[in-house]
Amino acid sequence: MNEIIESLISRKSVRSFTNQEISKDDKKLIIRCALEAPTGGNQMPYSILDITDPKVLQALSESCDHQPFIATAKMCLIFCVDLTKWDGALKSIGLNPKKPGPGSLLLSSSDAFIAAQNTVVAAWSLGIGSCYIGDILEQYEFHKELLGLPATVVPVAMLVFGYPTPQQKDRKKPARFAPEYVVFENKYKSLNQDELKAMFTQRGEKDNLDYNYQDWLTAFFKRKYDVDFAREMQRSVKKYFEEFDGD
Repeated sequence: MNEIIESLISRKSVRSFTNQEISKDDKKLIIRCALEAPTGGNQMPYSILDITDPKVLQALSESCDHQPFIATAKMCLIFCVDLTKWDGALKSIGLNPKKPGPGSLLLSSSDAFIAAQNTVVAAWSLGIGSCYIGDILEQYEFHKELLGLPATVVPVAMLVFGYPTPQQKDRKKPARFAPEYVVFENKYKSLNQDELKAMFTQRGEKDNLDYNYQDWLTAFFKRKYDVDFAREMQRSVKKYFEEFDGD
């Protein structure tokens, strides 16, 4: 197994960082890897916000579902869908591009996430951990003001970085679903109830010998689905889509 494959398999989210700073050279290299990512038509329809102000980082740790570890990160990057630069350039030469629609938001989000994942892989290869913060999609009005985002600029991915503590290094990576439940040849396969139970149980028992299908799903539902932050994310994402309503 080569180093790249080994790194991809071993990488896990890190939510506790040491006090070691990330060097300027390593930070520059990580960001360069983002910019070298695949992008449709070589458009790079995104911008990256490099959050260096401790006050902004602290505000994000509170607005993103009250997660204090965000404020301890040694580097924070927010990847935003950004079509304003292409729009401005086209208009500057007398062209009249139509307002981007939802398809533009989805396609540009793909490029932004690809760039973000490049930073995750690059950082891990340097011994630097990271964690995606999906909650950046929440609190639409607050984040637009905090980050100075114009219309059609959407923060779709946020990553915090730092050197993992010994506990985080030693922490077992959570198991993943087995390929037969995720990878389907040629056509999609709908899983029946028995297959769904087997899918979750196979993974759950690797993480916890006391795993119980019904108890685990019920707890997950209460923790991730039937909660205020999930409802807030739905509201905020709807607002972002409204800014990409096309002509």
